Amino acid sequence: MEAKILDKETSDKISFITYIIPAFADAYKMNIQDAYRFLKKYGGYDFLCEHWWALHTDNVIWAVHDIYEICRNNGGPR
Repeated sequence: MEAKILDKETSDKISFITYIIPAFADAYKMNIQDAYRFLKKYGGYDFLCEHWWALHTDNVIWAVHDIYEICRNNGGPR
């Protein structure tokens, strides 16, 4: 079996996503699995995957807030 090496952008994206989901969970008093399900259900995960580059330059508090707003706009609880 041949090992595959991730390019830097993919590696950075994975690192950011694995950092921000626990931060989101902490901010909204969820465990990480529930936060992931919440983000998947209300479009936050798709937004995160598409706009991670812009979000990673922001303060973590604002990035988490922006992701929550996307979820809220997609029918997530207020």
